[in-house]
Amino acid sequence: MNEIIIEEYSYKWPQMFEQIAEEIRRGLGDVAIRIDHIGSTSIQDLAAKPIIDIQISVNSLEPLELFKQPLEELGYVYRENNPEKTKRYFREQPGNKRIHIHVRKFGSWHQQFALLFRDYLRTHSFEATLYEREKIRLSELYRDNRIAYVEGKNKIFWEIIYRADRWAGRTGWEPGESDA
Repeated sequence: MNEIIIEEYSYKWPQMFEQIAEEIRRGLGDVAIRIDHIGSTSIQDLAAKPIIDIQISVNSLEPLELFKQPLEELGYVYRENNPEKTKRYFREQPGNKRIHIHVRKFGSWHQQFALLFRDYLRTHSFEATLYEREKIRLSELYRDNRIAYVEGKNKIFWEIIYRADRWAGRTGWEPGESDA
């Protein structure tokens, strides 16, 4: 069973990211322009599924081998059938702790989008609380249906990203330094 469990925030999550990111940085070197902790585990005090999401920003998604081979040597599995064409997706080896690696083109809309959403929630605790409450509600409603859970988050996600975009325009937001 692939039950959806939302856990209280853990200060171990950023530490786990740092360890993983250090290995990735050694493995990829300058191929990785940025390595960032994204997703709910990157937002302090936000309850989340205990999955570390990492975004690696590269100059180009081709040739794939520039990052595929080093990531596979580190033990990550390339998900060739990922339907999202704006990224290359890797996961942990079966049986290991869940890690999602999203490789995106540096400066692309989707690369910026993930950082904006994260930074907005990091600086707007009220919005993070709204997001957390909805995730908990949906995890209880769709405990065994990951697709329905993910699709259920779309409404609040797009409401928040709309406000995040307006905030970015007012403040001149730009991504800060890479996390690793």
